[in-house]
Amino acid sequence: MKLHDLKLRELGLEVVQVEMLAIAALKAQINDNFVAACKLMFRCAGRVVVTGMGKSGHIAGKIAATLASTGTPAFFVHPGEASHGDLGMITRQDVVLALSNSGETEEIIKILPIIKRLGVPLIALTGNPASTLAVFATMHINVKVEHEACPLGLAPTSSTTAALVMGDALAVALLEARGFTRDDFALSHPGGRLGKRLLLIVSDIMHVGHDIPSVPESALISDALMEMTEKKLGMTAIVNANNQISGIFTDGDLRRMLRKNLDIHSTIITEVMTSPCTVISSEILAAEAMQIMEQKKINALVVVNRLGQPIGALNMHDLIRAGIV
Repeated sequence: MKLHDLKLRELGLEVVQVEMLAIAALKAQINDNFVAACKLMFRCAGRVVVTGMGKSGHIAGKIAATLASTGTPAFFVHPGEASHGDLGMITRQDVVLALSNSGETEEIIKILPIIKRLGVPLIALTGNPASTLAVFATMHINVKVEHEACPLGLAPTSSTTAALVMGDALAVALLEARGFTRDDFALSHPGGRLGKRLLLIVSDIMHVGHDIPSVPESALISDALMEMTEKKLGMTAIVNANNQISGIFTDGDLRRMLRKNLDIHSTIITEVMTSPCTVISSEILAAEAMQIMEQKKINALVVVNRLGQPIGALNMHDLIRAGIV
């Protein structure tokens, strides 16, 4: 490895170390002020309006998004635009969360009189408890860092990381306080793989009716193979006289059976089926069905009702098409 490569790695590790120390120092700031800030946002009848300028603005936008997706209605307002009309987005029912490491950001200081006139509670995250913003705020949370990770001490690095982590701490504390659940989270994340994993249940994707591969206990292996071929799920359920599942016959069972040189036209399917077999309810998450398949090392499942009767079937390809994998 070249010398300059080693130096780059060393510099990267130094940045991580500096920012780790900055985050560790935040533990002391999870104090009464933090609790009071949480209560202000918890009791807010409107929304949490998050604002910040420059790099702090980017962090403020992320905090607003995290709050909104975890049960606390929130949005970001650019402080520069606020002075030119966007202050109309803030109502008397809201709470303002302002980020400024110095606590003296001009664009934020300009809108403080309007916030005061509205009577809106103001929570400030700054690195200077004596700053204009910190003193003006209803509640101040100190996110001061000893050193920026930037060797010049100029680029916001440790300070923005500290503000981001504190924002996450506020959001997660509120999530727990509100009793926000996985289902609530899913409703605010309906798109993409995350939404599918949290919202999609087995009944949404299973094969039903005539598409369920099924043969009676009296069927021959050849009958079962015909059913598997027609339904194309790589398996068939075997049911008794009450249409309750007795077992399953899969591609894997077929391979094992071939080693025994059995006559498929004279051997009854119950002699080679897997019994008992793994079954699932139609009400579980599709993601849970995937976990069951992975744990059991199987590629298909029969869905049964409370009487043990097949009402559906699915295989790994169904889950892949649904975007669960």
